[in-house]
Amino acid sequence: MSDELLSQDEINALLEGSLAGGSDDGGGGDSPGLTQAQLEALEDLAGMFSDATTGVIGMLAGREVSVQISEIGEKGQSDVVGSIGGNRNLLFSVRCDGFDDAPVSVVMNEGGVVLLADLMMGGEGKDLPDEANELFVNAAQEGLSQVVGSAMTSLSGKLKGRKAIPTDPASEVTEDDWLLFPNMESDVPVWYISMEVTIEGLDSFKSFISVPSVHASAFADALIGEQEVPAPSASQPSQGSPTEAPPQRPAQQQAPRPSGGGGAGMSQPPSGEASPPVDVRPAQFSPLQPAAVDSSLPSNIGLIADIPVRVTVELGRTRKSVGEVLSFAPGSVIELDKMAGEPVDVLVNGKLIAKGEVVVIDENFGVRVTEILNVGEKIQSIGS
Repeated sequence: MSDELLSQDEINALLEGSLAGGSDDGGGGDSPGLTQAQLEALEDLAGMFSDATTGVIGMLAGREVSVQISEIGEKGQSDVVGSIGGNRNLLFSVRCDGFDDAPVSVVMNEGGVVLLADLMMGGEGKDLPDEANELFVNAAQEGLSQVVGSAMTSLSGKLKGRKAIPTDPASEVTEDDWLLFPNMESDVPVWYISMEVTIEGLDSFKSFISVPSVHASAFADALIGEQEVPAPSASQPSQGSPTEAPPQRPAQQQAPRPSGGGGAGMSQPPSGEASPPVDVRPAQFSPLQPAAVDSSLPSNIGLIADIPVRVTVELGRTRKSVGEVLSFAPGSVIELDKMAGEPVDVLVNGKLIAKGEVVVIDENFGVRVTEILNVGEKIQSIGS
């Protein structure tokens, strides 16, 4: 045993179970970095990644997708790599701004890469090549990037104020010897999820999410803190002091803290807010009348009013073979399945909610809504 005194940082690292090079420590596998409470809290994060995988891959593939979490827990990173198996996998990694640049790795086996990329490029997911070329890898990387972005958006919404933003995306196809986090020791504890992804009518494939335990603990503590904070601040005062009950009830109906609008957020939700007049070309349009929308909104709509969603305007679609895609060059013309003048589709989180016509707003393109689903269908689309 060395006579040299430990620094405070080394003492803290030992207490957190994250010091990888301790001489008397049995290695990362014998000294887990996460408590049982943290592991339970991280099940919420696992659910966010599962939901994001279902939604994003389903949208990109154009088919029904089901995701089952087959394993979740903590191991040394070399043990996780052994569980993944296969020499060739797509390793996609990002860092999470807002959580000390926590590294997050997503791994998809080569069969999944080829299948997903083929569907994204208009294929049927059949007669696939054995190996993923650069085109397939780039397509699958875009899909995994959207999965991580969607999960981080859900996490930010859950934490109400603290943002989790993926940055520094990178990807590589793994070879014989590889690690999820090459700059860390092979036995460092890693929290991981193993998911079985099944696309309608096609084979299933594996996808894995991994975060070093020392960083996963920060996600867990944030989730635990969010579970504990609302109880005394929102629920207890309204029950404990009858004289303050009338002003507390409206605040309790819109429990999330991001919006500070009091009861006003309930009577005039974001979907019904009037926009300032803009110079729209090629024609002048009378302002829309959203007054009838408020009456049919659910009373608890304020709970999700500030959660960001992805709004997409789809001009049209078409299918091309891989050979045709490879032949694209500057000047190529791609014919879509919509006629000139047909309404374009407005989608929220990949679900159709409205149709409209393209206009020009100042120097930007925009869409004037001409046909819209009823409020119930809109909410169902946003929530699905």
